[in-house]
Amino acid sequence: MARYVLLRVLQAISVLWAAFTISFVVLYLLPADPVSIAADGGGAGTPVDKAAIAELQARYGLDRPLWDQYWTALTHAVGGDLGRSITTGQPVTDALGDALPGTLGLASLALLFAVLGGVSLAFAASHTRRPWLRNALAGLPSVGVAVPTFWTGLLLLQVFSFRWRLAPAFGGHGFAGTVLPALTLAVPIGAVIAQVLTAGLESTWRQPFTDVALAKGGSRWWVQRRHVLRPASVPAFTIAGVLVGNMLAGSVVVETVFARQGVGRLTQTAVLAQDIPVVQGIVLLTSAVFVTVNLAVDLLYPLLDPRIGGRGRRTFEAPDTTEEAIAHG
Repeated sequence: MARYVLLRVLQAISVLWAAFTISFVVLYLLPADPVSIAADGGGAGTPVDKAAIAELQARYGLDRPLWDQYWTALTHAVGGDLGRSITTGQPVTDALGDALPGTLGLASLALLFAVLGGVSLAFAASHTRRPWLRNALAGLPSVGVAVPTFWTGLLLLQVFSFRWRLAPAFGGHGFAGTVLPALTLAVPIGAVIAQVLTAGLESTWRQPFTDVALAKGGSRWWVQRRHVLRPASVPAFTIAGVLVGNMLAGSVVVETVFARQGVGRLTQTAVLAQDIPVVQGIVLLTSAVFVTVNLAVDLLYPLLDPRIGGRGRRTFEAPDTTEEAIAHG
């Protein structure tokens, strides 16, 4: 296990390095000059003094060779210094620290809604014995994935803010101000969870051990909760990294639609201004979250399905006696 964890940590470090390098190369290959964009803060296209541009380029080290810039930025990033924003002059770590709490609150509530909604929908679709209802419930996640996030946000604003006035439309705080953005972000994520978990439940129900558990007197609901859920949830945990990526990407749209301050809005502003240090800091932050989530999922696999860890334990816990099955059923 120690060797496995060490290999995963080294892999995570290589992913962070690759993300930093690729973002650095892509940003510096863009034709526009970030210093010129920052100097023309009003966007009016007013000519800026070339001497002032040269002074700003020297201040941020943009006048040095590309390899020198890359090595300096990399060594500083390893030491925790992500540089300063070209647009505002604020340290990137401070900018991320100011934006992160709002996004964390939004993402946490959205994840709660997504898990509750996705798991409930998957359970309902796999538990019902009516084919028409099962097909209808199983088809709902496809709709949730297909609907654009911004359209969901605008629809929720129209219904719950402008028509029923149950929640603030823009820039709200607390639960009332976060619930609509969280629901908007939760719809596509919960739909993916429901899709994958429904397929996993249906596949697990076809395994022989479920017939054994049912034959011993267990109810369908008890067998699903006791024996089917754990192995069926492995594919859902596998896509956790994808869900985190979708959540971070969706936060850009959601925070823009609802005029919320967070990492999403910071990303939009930094990309439009080609604020290279801020964009690289956001890339490193999202990459660190991604690899951390995937490492945690890899460590949880043996707990969900002992076959993955090769521990030789039973893959399910069938009821030992008919009386135990009836008692739980």
